Amino acid sequence: MTSSRVATNVAAPRRLRARRRKVPWISSVIAVVFCVVWIFPVYWMVNTAFKPRSEMLSSTPHFFPEVPTFDNFVTAFTGGDFLLFFRNSAIVVVGAVVLSILLGLFASAALSRFRFRGRRTILVLILIVQMLPTTALLIPQFLIFNQLNLLGTYWGLIFAYVASVLPFSVWVMRGFFTAIPMEIDEAARIDGANTWQVLTKVLFPLVMPGIIASSVFAFITSWNDYIIAYTFMKDQSGYTLPVWLNSFTQVVGGDLSTDYGGQMAAATLFSLPVVVFFMIIQRNLVSGMSAGAVKG
Repeated sequence: MTSSRVATNVAAPRRLRARRRKVPWISSVIAVVFCVVWIFPVYWMVNTAFKPRSEMLSSTPHFFPEVPTFDNFVTAFTGGDFLLFFRNSAIVVVGAVVLSILLGLFASAALSRFRFRGRRTILVLILIVQMLPTTALLIPQFLIFNQLNLLGTYWGLIFAYVASVLPFSVWVMRGFFTAIPMEIDEAARIDGANTWQVLTKVLFPLVMPGIIASSVFAFITSWNDYIIAYTFMKDQSGYTLPVWLNSFTQVVGGDLSTDYGGQMAAATLFSLPVVVFFMIIQRNLVSGMSAGAVKG
């Protein structure tokens, strides 16, 4: 009996260690399968961009182009005013990111560092606005911007994007401000700093990860938007890149005709700025999102 108990006590930790070794392996397999499923459409888009039309329309799928070609990229770059729409997207996105970060920075600082009447009500309203889908606000925004003569202008599109991303920016950056001890403000004031100096020289550098996280969200939201740009811009010369992607589908003789190669090449060119931007600030984005979500 004693020997059997000893054997059982020795075997139990071994089984526990074996289970612990299996769990990371299973988690890794699940993560790999998820990544493959997620990345496959992106891979197929890039793969199709390098295929000639005969391979794209073949009933047998080709996972690698037999004869890679750059003709689709030439068509996308030269045949559809790519530079014009890229300029429109760059102007609108840069304006939306800068304006949303500035407004969100001062708003989050006021909501976290100062005590005033109605502060909690404002926070609740910001959270409610963040929960609303963008399409639900599209018609009211359209009517208001029409009265203000902002439709068909860069400023109208910039203000629409700022309205979409500002609640998220305020909520994220507020988490960073509330994580900073109030003693830092008091120490700066004792050293002779006024309110503006405390904000710009002490607090703003400390919330830089939150600024980066918010700017990335604003950039991706503004860069990828289709419905707001298509609705608010009256003239096709003011369209952005997401709307430009739709130009590769045209009605010919009553039927829809799509240049799949050119469209996939255009989508690849459209995705490159986001990928490059994300790779540059990847670490700051992860730390900023996690810190802003936990604290505050």
